[in-house]
Amino acid sequence: MILTVDVGNTQIEMGIFEDGQLKKSWRIATGINRTEDEYMVFIQHFFSMANLDMSKLDGIGLSSVVPNITAIFQKMCIKYLEKEPLIVDHTLRLGIKVLYSDPAAVGADRLCNAVAAYQKYRQAVVIIDFGTATTFDVVNGRGEYLGGIISPGVETTAWALHRRAAKLPKISLDFPPGAIGRNTEHSMQAGIMLGTVKMIDGLLKDVIDELGEKPHVIATGGLARLIQPKTRYIEDYFPHLVLEGLHQIYLMNV
Repeated sequence: MILTVDVGNTQIEMGIFEDGQLKKSWRIATGINRTEDEYMVFIQHFFSMANLDMSKLDGIGLSSVVPNITAIFQKMCIKYLEKEPLIVDHTLRLGIKVLYSDPAAVGADRLCNAVAAYQKYRQAVVIIDFGTATTFDVVNGRGEYLGGIISPGVETTAWALHRRAAKLPKISLDFPPGAIGRNTEHSMQAGIMLGTVKMIDGLLKDVIDELGEKPHVIATGGLARLIQPKTRYIEDYFPHLVLEGLHQIYLMNV
């Protein structure tokens, strides 16, 4: 039984893999002031709810883009679980070659997404992750991670508009009735939601042209299920892609 933990800027996702399958997953808010003891309380609670025996835990894989929480989780794993977690970075065996100009600058979550996607299709892939940032990651047909795109996430954009413009309200992240907003909320939804779809399709066309081969395009992240049907190029949606890639990287390196 393998515990996988993906620490993002907004949420932490945890999953349990048994016999190569994701059996359970949970999410909590990323709390930068939590201690290792508090995180352990969450894990104990999740294991208890799922009737999982913590003594049968074989190992831990950790992907994190928040360095101080990386250290806290590492301390927790050693203190309570008596296991050193495998922490994902570019120096591990990944099954792909990282051609980014500075491989150390590629986020662990982006590496996990790229590994999982390439393992699924064994061809050129583009992964779009709808999180705090909306990221594109590109792997060619030779299994080489080329790089990608980082843009503001949908929720981040909506939050920034509300915070920076006194008269703009918080809005629900839904699609409006049409492109011409008849009230402030629909106008903002048109700009944010429809704008995101146009951005995704426009950038994907440029990426595909530059790549020079037809990739399989997949999406992951919280808002991916809502946005995917509106896009032209996204073919599949996988809600737990980072955890899948993290599990695969763990298996490659133990």
